[in-house]
Amino acid sequence: MDQALFSEYRVLYALNWGQPWVIRLRVRMCDLIDAEALRYSVDCTMKRYPYFCVELKKKDEYYLAENTRPVVACQSMHGVTLNTVESNYHLIAFSFFNNWIIMDIAHAITDGSGAYAVIRTLLYYYMSKKYGVELQGSGTRLYGEEISSEEWKDPVVSKTDLPIPTRPVFSNAINVRRSAGLENDRRPTVFSIAISEKEFMRFNIENDGSPATMVSLLLSRSIHRLYPTDENVIRVVMTVNERKALHTPLAHQNLVSSAFLEYKKQMWTWPIAKQATAYRGMVFVQSRDEKVLDEVASQKHFNQLIRSKSTDEERMAVCEMSDKMGSEFVTAAVSYVGKGNFEEEEKYIRDFHLWTNGKGDGILIEISAVSGKFIIDFMQPFSSTIFVNGFLKELEENGIVYDLQDVNELELPDIHLPWRE
Repeated sequence: MDQALFSEYRVLYALNWGQPWVIRLRVRMCDLIDAEALRYSVDCTMKRYPYFCVELKKKDEYYLAENTRPVVACQSMHGVTLNTVESNYHLIAFSFFNNWIIMDIAHAITDGSGAYAVIRTLLYYYMSKKYGVELQGSGTRLYGEEISSEEWKDPVVSKTDLPIPTRPVFSNAINVRRSAGLENDRRPTVFSIAISEKEFMRFNIENDGSPATMVSLLLSRSIHRLYPTDENVIRVVMTVNERKALHTPLAHQNLVSSAFLEYKKQMWTWPIAKQATAYRGMVFVQSRDEKVLDEVASQKHFNQLIRSKSTDEERMAVCEMSDKMGSEFVTAAVSYVGKGNFEEEEKYIRDFHLWTNGKGDGILIEISAVSGKFIIDFMQPFSSTIFVNGFLKELEENGIVYDLQDVNELELPDIHLPWRE
Protein backbone atom coordinates (compact mmCIF):
# COMPACT_ATOMS: atom_id res chain seq x y z
CA MET A 1 0.00 0.00 0.00
CA ASP A 2 1.43 3.37 -1.02
CA GLN A 3 1.79 6.00 1.70
CA ALA A 4 1.66 9.77 1.23
CA LEU A 5 4.38 11.72 3.02
CA PHE A 6 3.60 14.15 5.81
CA SER A 7 5.28 13.65 9.20
CA GLU A 8 8.34 12.42 7.29
CA TYR A 9 9.01 15.81 5.65
CA ARG A 10 10.88 17.59 8.43
CA VAL A 11 13.45 14.81 8.84
CA LEU A 12 13.83 13.88 5.18
CA TYR A 13 14.64 17.40 4.09
CA ALA A 14 16.86 18.08 7.09
CA LEU A 15 19.22 15.41 5.74
CA ASN A 16 20.63 17.79 3.19
CA TRP A 17 23.58 18.94 5.25
CA GLY A 18 25.23 15.56 5.42
CA GLN A 19 23.79 14.28 8.68
CA PRO A 20 22.16 10.89 8.06
CA TRP A 21 19.19 10.79 10.38
CA VAL A 22 19.18 7.04 10.87
CA ILE A 23 18.35 5.02 13.96
CA ARG A 24 20.94 2.29 14.45
CA LEU A 25 20.13 -0.44 16.97
CA ARG A 26 23.22 -2.48 17.87
CA VAL A 27 22.52 -5.71 19.74
CA ARG A 28 25.41 -7.79 21.01
CA MET A 29 24.34 -11.37 21.62
CA CYS A 30 25.98 -13.89 23.92
CA ASP A 31 26.72 -16.20 20.97
CA LEU A 32 27.96 -15.84 17.41
CA ILE A 33 25.26 -14.91 14.92
CA ASP A 34 23.66 -17.65 12.84
CA ALA A 35 23.27 -16.12 9.36
CA GLU A 36 20.53 -18.54 8.31
CA ALA A 37 18.50 -17.89 11.45
CA LEU A 38 18.90 -14.13 10.98
CA ARG A 39 17.72 -14.33 7.35
CA TYR A 40 14.68 -16.28 8.48
CA SER A 41 13.92 -13.81 11.27
CA VAL A 42 14.24 -10.76 8.98
CA ASP A 43 11.79 -12.31 6.49
CA CYS A 44 9.28 -13.13 9.24
CA THR A 45 9.68 -9.71 10.84
CA MET A 46 9.14 -7.70 7.69
CA LYS A 47 5.92 -9.60 6.94
CA ARG A 48 4.67 -8.13 10.22
CA TYR A 49 5.69 -4.56 9.30
CA PRO A 50 4.52 -4.00 5.70
CA TYR A 51 4.45 -0.23 6.26
CA PHE A 52 8.25 -0.34 6.62
CA CYS A 53 8.67 -2.33 3.37
CA VAL A 54 8.74 0.81 1.25
CA GLU A 55 10.90 2.86 -1.09
CA LEU A 56 10.86 6.57 -1.83
CA LYS A 57 9.32 7.37 -5.22
CA LYS A 58 7.88 10.36 -7.01
CA LYS A 59 4.90 11.04 -9.24
CA ASP A 60 3.72 14.60 -8.76
CA GLU A 61 4.96 14.38 -5.16
CA TYR A 62 7.31 12.05 -3.32
CA TYR A 63 5.62 9.13 -1.60
CA LEU A 64 6.47 5.80 0.03
CA ALA A 65 5.73 2.99 -2.43
CA GLU A 66 5.34 -0.67 -1.59
CA ASN A 67 8.69 -2.48 -1.97
CA THR A 68 8.41 -6.26 -2.43
CA ARG A 69 12.17 -6.86 -2.68
CA PRO A 70 13.77 -8.71 0.27
CA VAL A 71 15.02 -6.54 3.11
CA VAL A 72 18.82 -6.86 3.24
CA ALA A 73 20.58 -8.89 5.96
CA CYS A 74 24.31 -8.76 5.15
CA GLN A 75 27.51 -9.62 6.97
CA SER A 76 28.99 -6.26 7.94
CA MET A 77 29.49 -3.93 10.89
CA HIS A 78 29.00 -0.93 8.61
CA GLY A 79 25.64 -1.72 7.03
CA VAL A 80 24.49 -0.45 3.63
CA THR A 81 23.34 2.86 2.20
CA LEU A 82 19.57 3.07 2.52
CA ASN A 83 17.31 3.78 -0.46
CA THR A 84 19.90 2.40 -2.92
CA VAL A 85 20.45 -0.85 -4.79
CA GLU A 86 22.62 -1.94 -1.80
CA SER A 87 19.52 -1.98 0.41
CA ASN A 88 17.14 -3.12 -2.36
CA TYR A 89 15.84 0.46 -2.16
CA HIS A 90 14.46 -0.08 1.33
CA LEU A 91 14.68 2.49 4.14
CA ILE A 92 15.49 -0.31 6.60
CA ALA A 93 18.31 -2.86 6.57
CA PHE A 94 19.96 -5.42 8.84
CA SER A 95 23.55 -6.56 9.15
CA PHE A 96 25.61 -8.79 11.43
CA PHE A 97 29.20 -9.48 12.39
CA ASN A 98 30.53 -11.95 14.96
CA ASN A 99 27.99 -11.67 17.80
CA TRP A 100 26.44 -8.35 16.71
CA ILE A 101 23.06 -7.81 15.05
CA ILE A 102 22.56 -4.31 13.64
CA MET A 103 19.34 -2.73 12.45
CA ASP A 104 19.31 0.56 10.54
CA ILE A 105 16.10 2.44 9.81
CA ALA A 106 15.45 5.95 8.49
CA HIS A 107 14.44 8.25 11.34
CA ALA A 108 12.00 9.94 8.97
CA ILE A 109 9.69 6.92 9.03
CA THR A 110 9.81 6.06 12.73
CA ASP A 111 11.31 6.90 16.12
CA GLY A 112 12.85 4.90 18.95
CA SER A 113 9.52 3.40 20.01
CA GLY A 114 8.81 2.19 16.49
CA ALA A 115 12.33 0.81 16.07
CA TYR A 116 12.11 -1.05 19.39
CA ALA A 117 8.93 -2.78 18.22
CA VAL A 118 10.70 -4.08 15.11
CA ILE A 119 13.82 -5.34 16.88
CA ARG A 120 11.65 -6.99 19.53
CA THR A 121 9.90 -8.98 16.79
CA LEU A 122 13.19 -9.81 15.09
CA LEU A 123 14.78 -11.13 18.28
CA TYR A 124 11.72 -13.25 19.00
CA TYR A 125 11.99 -15.01 15.63
CA TYR A 126 15.79 -15.17 15.72
CA MET A 127 15.97 -16.84 19.11
CA SER A 128 13.09 -19.18 18.35
CA LYS A 129 14.94 -20.34 15.22
CA LYS A 130 18.51 -20.42 16.54
CA TYR A 131 17.83 -22.02 19.91
CA GLY A 132 14.69 -23.99 19.05
CA VAL A 133 12.84 -22.54 22.01
CA GLU A 134 9.18 -21.65 22.35
CA LEU A 135 8.93 -18.10 23.62
CA GLN A 136 5.89 -16.45 25.14
CA GLY A 137 6.13 -13.33 22.98
CA SER A 138 3.65 -11.41 25.12
CA GLY A 139 3.52 -7.82 23.88
CA THR A 140 5.63 -8.68 20.80
CA ARG A 141 4.06 -7.99 17.42
CA LEU A 142 4.08 -11.19 15.35
CA TYR A 143 3.34 -12.14 11.78
CA GLY A 144 -0.20 -13.38 11.24
CA GLU A 145 -1.82 -10.89 13.59
CA GLU A 146 -4.30 -8.43 12.22
CA ILE A 147 -2.58 -5.08 11.64
CA SER A 148 -4.93 -2.32 12.73
CA SER A 149 -5.40 0.88 10.77
CA GLU A 150 -3.94 2.71 13.79
CA GLU A 151 -0.52 1.29 12.94
CA TRP A 152 -0.73 2.55 9.36
CA LYS A 153 -2.36 5.97 9.60
CA ASP A 154 -0.42 9.12 10.39
CA PRO A 155 -2.25 10.45 13.48
CA VAL A 156 -0.94 13.98 12.94
CA VAL A 157 -2.63 14.19 9.53
CA SER A 158 -5.97 12.94 10.86
CA LYS A 159 -5.88 15.08 14.02
CA THR A 160 -8.12 18.05 13.20
CA ASP A 161 -8.79 19.51 16.67
CA LEU A 162 -5.25 20.66 17.44
CA PRO A 163 -4.72 23.99 19.20
CA ILE A 164 -3.29 27.02 17.46
CA PRO A 165 0.46 26.49 17.99
CA THR A 166 2.28 28.90 20.26
CA ARG A 167 5.77 30.16 19.59
CA PRO A 168 7.99 29.73 22.65
CA VAL A 169 10.78 32.27 23.04
CA PHE A 170 14.13 30.95 24.24
CA SER A 171 17.34 32.65 25.20
CA ASN A 172 20.56 31.28 23.73
CA ALA A 173 21.96 28.13 25.30
CA ILE A 174 25.57 27.11 25.89
CA ASN A 175 27.02 25.68 22.68
CA VAL A 176 29.40 22.95 23.82
CA ARG A 177 31.50 22.91 20.66
CA ARG A 178 32.14 26.67 20.71
CA SER A 179 32.62 26.80 24.46
CA ALA A 180 35.34 24.14 24.29
CA GLY A 181 36.95 25.57 21.13
CA LEU A 182 36.31 22.38 19.15
CA GLU A 183 35.33 23.96 15.81
CA ASN A 184 38.02 21.94 14.01
CA ASP A 185 37.28 18.65 15.77
CA ARG A 186 34.86 16.96 13.36
CA ARG A 187 35.08 13.28 14.31
CA PRO A 188 31.70 12.18 15.76
CA THR A 189 32.26 9.90 18.75
CA VAL A 190 30.14 7.71 20.99
CA PHE A 191 31.08 6.64 24.52
CA SER A 192 29.11 3.63 25.78
CA ILE A 193 28.62 3.54 29.55
CA ALA A 194 26.95 0.70 31.48
CA ILE A 195 25.31 1.11 34.91
CA SER A 196 23.52 -1.49 37.01
CA GLU A 197 19.79 -1.01 36.49
CA LYS A 198 19.04 -2.00 40.08
CA GLU A 199 21.59 0.39 41.58
CA PHE A 200 20.73 3.34 39.35
CA MET A 201 17.02 2.92 40.09
CA ARG A 202 17.84 2.85 43.81
CA PHE A 203 19.77 6.13 43.38
CA ASN A 204 16.82 7.64 41.52
CA ILE A 205 14.32 6.63 44.18
CA GLU A 206 16.52 8.07 46.92
CA ASN A 207 16.86 11.37 45.06
CA ASP A 208 13.39 11.79 43.53
CA GLY A 209 14.69 11.18 40.03
CA SER A 210 13.88 9.04 37.00
CA PRO A 211 16.41 7.62 34.53
CA ALA A 212 16.08 10.32 31.85
CA THR A 213 15.65 13.29 34.19
CA MET A 214 18.57 12.18 36.36
CA VAL A 215 20.88 11.71 33.38
CA SER A 216 19.79 15.15 32.11
CA LEU A 217 20.54 16.65 35.52
CA LEU A 218 23.94 14.98 35.88
CA LEU A 219 24.88 16.20 32.41
CA SER A 220 23.71 19.73 33.25
CA ARG A 221 25.72 19.74 36.48
CA SER A 222 28.84 18.54 34.67
CA ILE A 223 28.60 21.26 31.99
CA HIS A 224 28.04 23.92 34.65
CA ARG A 225 31.20 22.80 36.44
CA LEU A 226 33.13 23.32 33.21
CA TYR A 227 31.63 26.75 32.46
CA PRO A 228 30.33 28.21 35.76
CA THR A 229 30.43 31.83 34.55
CA ASP A 230 28.91 31.37 31.10
CA GLU A 231 25.95 33.72 30.76
CA ASN A 232 24.08 31.41 28.39
CA VAL A 233 21.74 28.88 29.95
CA ILE A 234 22.32 25.14 30.04
CA ARG A 235 19.23 23.73 28.33
CA VAL A 236 18.73 19.98 27.87
CA VAL A 237 15.95 18.70 25.63
CA MET A 238 14.33 15.48 26.81
CA THR A 239 12.24 13.57 24.28
CA VAL A 240 8.53 12.98 24.92
CA ASN A 241 6.49 10.30 23.15
CA GLU A 242 3.46 11.94 21.49
CA ARG A 243 1.42 8.73 21.19
CA LYS A 244 -0.22 9.09 24.60
CA ALA A 245 -1.52 12.59 23.86
CA LEU A 246 -2.68 11.48 20.41
CA HIS A 247 -4.33 8.32 21.83
CA THR A 248 -2.55 6.21 19.21
CA PRO A 249 -0.17 3.85 21.06
CA LEU A 250 0.37 1.64 18.00
CA ALA A 251 1.26 4.37 15.48
CA HIS A 252 4.57 3.72 13.70
CA GLN A 253 5.55 7.27 12.65
CA ASN A 254 8.23 9.53 14.10
CA LEU A 255 6.15 11.01 16.95
CA VAL A 256 8.49 12.82 19.31
CA SER A 257 8.08 16.11 21.18
CA SER A 258 10.43 17.85 23.58
CA ALA A 259 10.56 18.87 27.21
CA PHE A 260 13.07 21.68 27.86
CA LEU A 261 15.04 21.37 31.10
CA GLU A 262 16.91 24.50 32.15
CA TYR A 263 19.60 24.39 34.81
CA LYS A 264 18.61 27.72 36.34
CA LYS A 265 20.91 29.86 38.47
CA GLN A 266 18.82 29.49 41.62
CA MET A 267 19.24 25.71 41.37
CA TRP A 268 23.02 25.68 41.37
CA THR A 269 23.45 25.44 45.15
CA TRP A 270 20.54 23.06 45.80
CA PRO A 271 21.15 19.45 46.85
CA ILE A 272 20.80 16.96 44.02
CA ALA A 273 17.44 15.61 45.27
CA LYS A 274 15.89 19.09 45.14
CA GLN A 275 17.36 19.66 41.68
CA ALA A 276 15.94 16.33 40.50
CA THR A 277 12.51 17.26 41.86
CA ALA A 278 12.66 20.51 39.90
CA TYR A 279 13.62 18.69 36.68
CA ARG A 280 10.82 16.17 37.17
CA GLY A 281 8.42 19.04 37.66
CA MET A 282 9.53 20.60 34.37
CA VAL A 283 8.99 17.28 32.60
CA PHE A 284 5.58 16.78 34.20
CA VAL A 285 4.30 20.18 33.06
CA GLN A 286 5.65 19.76 29.53
CA SER A 287 4.41 16.16 29.18
CA ARG A 288 0.75 17.00 29.83
CA ASP A 289 -1.45 16.22 26.85
CA GLU A 290 -2.36 19.82 26.12
CA LYS A 291 1.31 20.85 26.03
CA VAL A 292 2.30 17.90 23.82
CA LEU A 293 -0.58 18.62 21.43
CA ASP A 294 0.60 22.22 21.18
CA GLU A 295 3.95 20.93 19.90
CA VAL A 296 2.19 18.46 17.60
CA ALA A 297 0.30 21.43 16.15
CA SER A 298 3.58 23.29 15.66
CA GLN A 299 5.13 20.28 13.91
CA LYS A 300 2.06 19.90 11.70
CA HIS A 301 2.25 23.55 10.72
CA PHE A 302 5.95 23.18 9.89
CA ASN A 303 5.33 20.11 7.72
CA GLN A 304 2.58 21.99 5.92
CA LEU A 305 5.05 24.81 5.32
CA ILE A 306 7.60 22.41 3.83
CA ARG A 307 4.95 20.80 1.67
CA SER A 308 3.82 24.19 0.37
CA LYS A 309 7.21 24.85 -1.21
CA SER A 310 7.37 23.99 -4.89
CA THR A 311 11.00 22.87 -5.15
CA ASP A 312 13.29 20.57 -3.18
CA GLU A 313 15.79 23.39 -2.81
CA GLU A 314 13.20 25.58 -1.09
CA ARG A 315 12.20 22.73 1.20
CA MET A 316 15.81 22.07 2.19
CA ALA A 317 16.33 25.77 2.88
CA VAL A 318 13.33 25.88 5.23
CA CYS A 319 14.63 22.89 7.21
CA GLU A 320 18.19 24.18 7.29
CA MET A 321 17.09 27.56 8.64
CA SER A 322 14.89 25.93 11.29
CA ASP A 323 17.58 23.51 12.44
CA LYS A 324 20.28 26.17 12.62
CA MET A 325 18.05 28.45 14.67
CA GLY A 326 16.98 25.59 16.95
CA SER A 327 20.53 24.46 17.59
CA GLU A 328 21.31 27.83 19.21
CA PHE A 329 18.73 27.18 21.92
CA VAL A 330 19.79 23.65 22.93
CA THR A 331 22.91 22.46 24.76
CA ALA A 332 22.17 18.73 24.70
CA ALA A 333 19.42 16.16 24.27
CA VAL A 334 18.50 13.05 26.26
CA SER A 335 16.27 10.25 24.98
CA TYR A 336 14.94 7.18 26.77
CA VAL A 337 12.40 4.93 25.05
CA GLY A 338 11.82 3.00 28.26
CA LYS A 339 12.69 -0.44 29.56
CA GLY A 340 13.40 -2.85 26.71
CA ASN A 341 11.02 -5.56 27.96
CA PHE A 342 12.59 -8.28 25.83
CA GLU A 343 11.45 -10.77 28.50
CA GLU A 344 12.83 -14.30 27.94
CA GLU A 345 15.05 -13.07 25.11
CA GLU A 346 17.16 -10.99 27.53
CA LYS A 347 19.16 -14.02 28.67
CA TYR A 348 20.61 -14.23 25.14
CA ILE A 349 21.45 -10.49 24.93
CA ARG A 350 24.76 -9.14 26.19
CA ASP A 351 24.47 -5.44 25.25
CA PHE A 352 21.99 -3.14 23.53
CA HIS A 353 22.69 0.28 22.02
CA LEU A 354 20.71 2.94 20.18
CA TRP A 355 22.74 5.33 18.05
CA THR A 356 21.49 8.25 16.01
CA ASN A 357 22.46 11.81 15.16
CA GLY A 358 21.81 14.82 17.33
CA LYS A 359 21.11 18.30 16.03
CA GLY A 360 23.83 20.80 15.36
CA ASP A 361 26.75 20.98 17.79
CA GLY A 362 25.01 19.47 20.81
CA ILE A 363 25.52 16.31 22.82
CA LEU A 364 22.98 13.50 22.49
CA ILE A 365 22.51 10.79 25.11
CA GLU A 366 20.45 7.70 24.32
CA ILE A 367 19.53 5.48 27.28
CA SER A 368 18.68 1.80 26.85
CA ALA A 369 17.55 -0.58 29.62
CA VAL A 370 18.14 -4.24 28.73
CA SER A 371 19.43 -7.31 30.57
CA GLY A 372 19.68 -5.63 33.97
CA LYS A 373 21.76 -2.69 32.75
CA PHE A 374 21.28 0.88 31.70
CA ILE A 375 23.42 1.54 28.64
CA ILE A 376 24.14 5.24 28.22
CA ASP A 377 25.37 6.03 24.72
CA PHE A 378 26.98 9.46 25.01
CA MET A 379 27.17 10.83 21.45
CA GLN A 380 28.84 14.03 20.31
CA PRO A 381 29.91 15.57 16.97
CA PHE A 382 33.58 15.70 18.03
CA SER A 383 36.14 13.41 19.65
CA SER A 384 37.25 15.48 22.67
CA THR A 385 36.67 13.78 26.03
CA ILE A 386 36.12 16.99 28.01
CA PHE A 387 32.35 16.57 28.36
CA VAL A 388 32.16 12.82 28.85
CA ASN A 389 34.88 13.07 31.51
CA GLY A 390 32.83 15.71 33.31
CA PHE A 391 29.75 13.48 33.14
CA LEU A 392 31.68 10.47 34.47
CA LYS A 393 32.99 12.60 37.32
CA GLU A 394 29.39 13.42 38.28
CA LEU A 395 28.61 9.69 38.35
CA GLU A 396 31.64 8.99 40.53
CA GLU A 397 30.96 11.80 43.01
CA ASN A 398 27.38 10.62 43.46
CA GLY A 399 28.48 7.05 44.14
CA ILE A 400 27.18 5.66 40.85
CA VAL A 401 29.39 2.79 39.72
CA TYR A 402 29.81 2.63 35.95
CA ASP A 403 31.69 0.68 33.29
CA LEU A 404 32.98 2.60 30.29
CA GLN A 405 32.44 -0.25 27.86
CA ASP A 406 33.65 1.18 24.61
CA VAL A 407 34.60 4.27 22.62
CA ASN A 408 33.76 4.30 18.91
CA GLU A 409 33.54 6.66 16.00
CA LEU A 410 29.83 7.37 15.61
CA GLU A 411 29.16 5.58 12.34
CA LEU A 412 25.72 5.67 10.75
CA PRO A 413 24.75 4.60 7.23
CA ASP A 414 23.84 7.21 4.67
CA ILE A 415 20.47 7.55 2.91
CA HIS A 416 20.32 8.33 -0.77
CA LEU A 417 17.83 11.10 -1.46
CA PRO A 418 17.18 12.38 -4.99
CA TRP A 419 17.42 16.05 -4.00
CA ARG A 420 20.98 15.55 -2.74
CA GLU A 421 22.33 14.42 -6.14
